[in-house]
Amino acid sequence: MKNIPNALTAIRVIISVILLFVEPLSSLFFVLYIVCGATDILDGSIARKTKNTSAIGAIFDSVADFIFIMIMLFIMIPIIDMFFWIQLWLISISMIKAISLLTGFIKYYSLAFLHTYMNKITGVLLFAFPLLYYWFGISIVAALLCSFASIAAVEEMVINLTSNKLSYNIKSIFLK
Repeated sequence: MKNIPNALTAIRVIISVILLFVEPLSSLFFVLYIVCGATDILDGSIARKTKNTSAIGAIFDSVADFIFIMIMLFIMIPIIDMFFWIQLWLISISMIKAISLLTGFIKYYSLAFLHTYMNKITGVLLFAFPLLYYWFGISIVAALLCSFASIAAVEEMVINLTSNKLSYNIKSIFLK
């Protein structure tokens, strides 16, 4: 039971890589995509319920999320007719996240992916992206998603810049 959360996280990484070889937005793609989302939900839930949470598990989960997001960007960006303003916004968010990670690594000698509420909301919106894109189009979805991702990235950077100690499970800069 102790290794189930990490096994689920490993499955997410493997299936994320498999997505690179599946036709985008096909039935198989969505099945694998949903399995990735389910493993993301289940790994943390099972770890908390079985009291098997660990710093290494949290980092592994964050790295798996990062791999999944990067692969999805690699798959989706070429097939979406994206406006230049969206590309600039995504580059800006990526730069803020990179600075935040570098800051965390320099300060704490660790990958400082934080599990803030804003990061979780952004993750849910990212996961819902294919459906939201289908229903509302790129402009509305990009504005919504980039807004939340920007707030999450800035909040994470502020936390990494101002905190004396690394806390992966900090909820927000607005909550004590």
